[in-house]
Amino acid sequence: MKTVIIKYNAGNVQSVMYALDRLGAGYLYTDDVAEITSADKVIFPGVGEASTTMSYLRKTGLDKIIPALKQPVFGTCVGMQLMCRHSEENNTDCMGIFDVDVKRFPADSGMKVPHMGWNNIIDYKTPLTDNIPQSAFMYFVHSYAAPVCEYTVATCDYAFPFSAMLHRDNFYAAQFHCEISGNAGQQIIENFLNLKS
Repeated sequence: MKTVIIKYNAGNVQSVMYALDRLGAGYLYTDDVAEITSADKVIFPGVGEASTTMSYLRKTGLDKIIPALKQPVFGTCVGMQLMCRHSEENNTDCMGIFDVDVKRFPADSGMKVPHMGWNNIIDYKTPLTDNIPQSAFMYFVHSYAAPVCEYTVATCDYAFPFSAMLHRDNFYAAQFHCEISGNAGQQIIENFLNLKS
């Protein structure tokens, strides 16, 4: 099986590589279109700012390539947000795979922003959460979130309920960092790699 991690202007990719190494899964880290389109599984992770990362995707043409992929694709953290329609972070138009807008946590909620640390996810409705205990804790670092919508397959509550995970067709996404979320996060990555195309 050929797994590709998309190379773009985002951080924290090394942690994803370590997670795949722990699973004994081979991977290729690349922005080469031919390699991405021929992969069996595609991972679109990262930490970053929406407008900067979208600008890089447009410059390389990946903003058109990624939504057209037919194999399973898994976006995490800013990767998930860029798969949405629009982000309030610097008023950024994103890829529109999920027809939902990413909103900043309200400043008047009484909660610290960014949402940083361990929080539990609930209401799983995705094969990526197979063999994960209910209300599993995952590690979050973000100031923006997608509201609960028709694509929501797991939720989290911080200031308000938001989408912890999204799914549409062959596209899967998680707001949290699976790669640093212990055994439960590792299981999600393993479940993604085991998905049937």
